[in-house]
Amino acid sequence: MSSAPISLVDEVGLILANLAESATGGLVPTVRLGVTGLSRAGKTVFITALVHALINGVRLPGFAAQAEGRLIGAALDEHPERHVPRFAYEQHIATLTGADPVWPDSTRRISQIRLTLKYQSARWIAGMMGPGEVHLDIVDYPGEWLLDLPLLSLGFAEWSEIALTRAARLDSEAAAKPFFQELSGMDATSPADETTVERIAGAFAAYLRAARAEAQAMSTLTPGRFLMPGDLEGSPALTFAPLPAPNGPVGHKSLYRMFERRYEAYKHVVVQPFFRDHFARLDRQIVLVDVLKPLNAGAGAVADLETALSDILACFRQGSGSLLSGIVARRIDRILFAASKADHIHHTSHDRLDAILNRLVARAGRRARFAGAETRSLAMAAVRATREGRISHDGSPLDVIIGTPEAGERLDGAEYDGRTEIALFPGDLPETPEQALSRDGDAPLVNFMRFRPPSKLGRTDDGLPVLPHIRLDRAVDFLIGDKLR
Repeated sequence: MSSAPISLVDEVGLILANLAESATGGLVPTVRLGVTGLSRAGKTVFITALVHALINGVRLPGFAAQAEGRLIGAALDEHPERHVPRFAYEQHIATLTGADPVWPDSTRRISQIRLTLKYQSARWIAGMMGPGEVHLDIVDYPGEWLLDLPLLSLGFAEWSEIALTRAARLDSEAAAKPFFQELSGMDATSPADETTVERIAGAFAAYLRAARAEAQAMSTLTPGRFLMPGDLEGSPALTFAPLPAPNGPVGHKSLYRMFERRYEAYKHVVVQPFFRDHFARLDRQIVLVDVLKPLNAGAGAVADLETALSDILACFRQGSGSLLSGIVARRIDRILFAASKADHIHHTSHDRLDAILNRLVARAGRRARFAGAETRSLAMAAVRATREGRISHDGSPLDVIIGTPEAGERLDGAEYDGRTEIALFPGDLPETPEQALSRDGDAPLVNFMRFRPPSKLGRTDDGLPVLPHIRLDRAVDFLIGDKLR
């Protein structure tokens, strides 16, 4: 699969937009960092933790510019694109650091925020000219929208065949059964009526939600806006479904033609503007991945995740970065795949989680490197919800994680109230990725629970709260460290 197609008119528009941005930005270079991931992967938490650490001087030992004393500081700045919603950093940090901390709301629409970083260059000539500045524009968007980009090269019949084949697979058969029951009783060549349209489209949307749920953990589900509709909820552009190829003649007013028109409208009204106005203008990208959930769901969910990651990477406009490409035709030259929720396992399994994610993106990573982009895989937690400890079990030491499960979480028949702290043995990931990806049996690979944010936070010298993390510093260094040299 190649990157999403774009018309010559749109390509010219992108060049003009990049030139205008360069002109209005003066002499300060801008790095546009895209942050995405499928639902509940931790996008909002990552951005909040990143902004908080940079503007408050939180110690990030793996971030070279700070560790070497060259990062002078960072500050929030007004973004020049005032038509795009601003990332609600202040509200999110308040929910994470309040007296009764909770996780911020998930990403449901595109938003962005700008930081200006001031630094001293490590290069002799640049350093002699005094401190430099870089604008860091962070663009937050749901990963479900990203999965829609391949639709731009698919017609309705092609997409329908792919979607119906995926729904019929064993792993999602139960979730898709009500939808297939609706299809079995309809004639796609008959005249369309709104009651039938809404019933079939509703059954399809319900299947997508069920397939995304914990037990199935499927990833390659399109259209993405059916899962994250935003302000398009209830729109005709989101009221269609895949249909089997009709056997007889298909009239203009048939159900098949109506769904076909709405599918094309979805691509034109929803997918193309997202690609043109936001996605095609990124320089760097982080894709947050919840690997543990599909690992627990089984081999089918893991294979589906691998396909989703490959499809996502195929959509990126990849290439090596240069001054000219940054002004005329932007290309993403660094992509970080981050296995989030590393705090849900013991640190002895972090490198194994790294290896599993690296195996899942290996094929797509090779294509990116061939195009000139650099990729990396990393297990991390932007905000660490647990700490580690050791208990005695049957006379032997046992490494555990300690935290407060969210209210309603269950394990071994016990339901937690959201206030009680527990010590949990999460289990050990297999030594090799192949063992994890090809395991037999239905038993969960790890004891996976959702934990509340940490309630006891450290403080900076200025008395500001410090959000604990795992490898956030390494992620920051890979994504923007070279821009501050």
